[in-house]
Amino acid sequence: MYQIVPVAPGEQQTAGGSPMKKKLSHEGRPMVLAGLLGCVLVLAAVVSWCYYSASLRKAQLLKAELLDLNKDGFIIHNMTGAVVFSMTFRSGTLDLDSCSKEGNILSCTQSDSGKLNFFIQTVRPKDTVICYRVRWEELQSKRSVEHAMAYNDSHWYGGAETATQYWPIRIQGEKEPEPFITSDVYSNRDAFGGILERYWLSSNATAIKINDSVPFHLGWSEKDRTLRFQARYQDSPFKPAEGHQALPELSYRVCVGLDVTSIHKYMVRRYFPKPSKVPSPEVFKQPLWSTWALHKTAVTQDKLLQYASDITEHGFTCSHLELDDRYTSDYGEFDFDPQKFPNASGMFDKLREDGFQVSLWTHPFINYDSINFGVAVEKGLFVREPSGELPALVRWWNGIGGILDFTNPEAREWYSSQLHMIKTRYGVTSFKFDAGESSYLPRQFSTMVPLSDPSTFTRRYTEMVIPFSERAELRVGYQSQDISCFFRIIDRDSVWGYELGLKSIIPTVLTISILGYQFVLPDMIGGNAYPNRTTGTSDGKNVLPDRELYIRWLELSAFMPAMQFSIPPWAYDNEVVQIAQKFTELHKTLVAPRVLELAGEVLDTGDPIIRPLWWIAINDEAAYKIDSQFLIGDDLMVAPVLEPGKQERDIYLPAGRWRSYKGEHFDKCPMYLTDYPVDLDEIAFFTWVH
Repeated sequence: MYQIVPVAPGEQQTAGGSPMKKKLSHEGRPMVLAGLLGCVLVLAAVVSWCYYSASLRKAQLLKAELLDLNKDGFIIHNMTGAVVFSMTFRSGTLDLDSCSKEGNILSCTQSDSGKLNFFIQTVRPKDTVICYRVRWEELQSKRSVEHAMAYNDSHWYGGAETATQYWPIRIQGEKEPEPFITSDVYSNRDAFGGILERYWLSSNATAIKINDSVPFHLGWSEKDRTLRFQARYQDSPFKPAEGHQALPELSYRVCVGLDVTSIHKYMVRRYFPKPSKVPSPEVFKQPLWSTWALHKTAVTQDKLLQYASDITEHGFTCSHLELDDRYTSDYGEFDFDPQKFPNASGMFDKLREDGFQVSLWTHPFINYDSINFGVAVEKGLFVREPSGELPALVRWWNGIGGILDFTNPEAREWYSSQLHMIKTRYGVTSFKFDAGESSYLPRQFSTMVPLSDPSTFTRRYTEMVIPFSERAELRVGYQSQDISCFFRIIDRDSVWGYELGLKSIIPTVLTISILGYQFVLPDMIGGNAYPNRTTGTSDGKNVLPDRELYIRWLELSAFMPAMQFSIPPWAYDNEVVQIAQKFTELHKTLVAPRVLELAGEVLDTGDPIIRPLWWIAINDEAAYKIDSQFLIGDDLMVAPVLEPGKQERDIYLPAGRWRSYKGEHFDKCPMYLTDYPVDLDEIAFFTWVH
């Protein structure tokens, strides 16, 4: 602590170093002045000390365990003192004089725009984890609340399925915050996908989860290297809960751990629901065969029977056949078109006799020209216009119609009974539940149970799967990790790249796995063969994905939890058929047993089946950035070829001892294997040697 020592009056030093003689006649006035000056200096010292002490107290007040708060935001340190998390308050600043601290809660009551309820509560759920509950609730202003999370030179994962998927997340451009709700990213490629959660994870061993009650919008800034978290009701599909004012609230929790893997395990166990059972083991073991990419809507009874016959003739097994769009006369009906399927009962008998089970495509729409449209209007089963009097019409990829209101128990019962009826009548094994994204709701709508968050509609739709979950398939998920079915990533184009192409599969599967969805169906081998979105050949009628692309896609799919064919291997040549037979057998004997073992663990832990390399290499900077390799469990690493014209690739081996599929041993890891040879009929994989 510094000390102020005033110089005695008249003690000016001469050049020789001796004090000057004082004149008695002037003694009085200087002594008074000196006294006053001394008092002023002492007073200044006292004020400075009080101000300094108050500043110290305020500084201590604005600290929580490892967290420092200021008027513009807060930072969090890890156990070693390094800054691992930074949040900036973009929509307002705190009035620090309104802040107080009581126990583990630091709270403030004023911002630069008026009254608010702000607090940060520190929680230590275990010795290795510290969490902060943060809440900024406006009490006067109806404007938005926005906080910006800095990247802090770390890598981030999670959020949502997207059309162009990267691992880790790449911030590209400037995006104003948009509603974070489930959307069809095949038709709107800039939107957030059909599987999403308000959860992000950082290589700095931090995780953030936005609360369910928040009217949540997400944006980002490449320039500032931030994710922008915003709460608002204005110009938004989010609505305040009934009886509440439209005052926005942004609340979330940030947790810090020792490493990225352990903090993720904590978050999943604490905040994500878990499935109650493992879906059908047969779907994990045997490939699923869909009519969609091969026949599209031109599928008929004869084509389905021929497809089944070809599967058997070429020596392949089948968990089940999936009869996709379109087998009904109109969309929204639940029986077979007699023109296309003149003897549906006989067809099912024949397929059963040949050892095939069949699932059917379904969706939440009833088109206006369907006989069921009038039924649904009369019964009040549709999502309605805001007035609640008329059904709301929506446009989807197969026309215009109504969308069933799954908040309405009567609509749920009606839809479920239709599915049960066709299942019982024909012996259908299950259903492929298509659509379900909240983006298919009208811009303005009303439901029987009001939806504060539009994505709750997605959750209600996923619940319709429960009676059929053994072999059922969904393409949407929001707070739906406890639905024990297969979650399919959105349709892929038959291309190589990151935009819904082959390279997007690993980043997408890793992302939805981090979000808690582990029973993954990685869409059809070779993609959907859509015209104008396919690298390959066309004869004017049919589009065939590029042969090399198809083979590399097949090899990657063999190491995913489940395999799905549509374009058949025999559409190419005998060599492709042999490669497909080899990899379906490898999936059954090597991959499926390991996947099923891990699937059983998911029920308790929620841990991914398909894991990133950093799962076992927590301090390895290289492992955080690799998006073309993955782990099955902790001990089987896969490195597919994802580039055209390549029969080699660079492979990263994390620390440990690894044995390649060729029998080679690598003991001095971590290491890069550059230009490692991988023939067209191979995929590189390595097992960890204990």
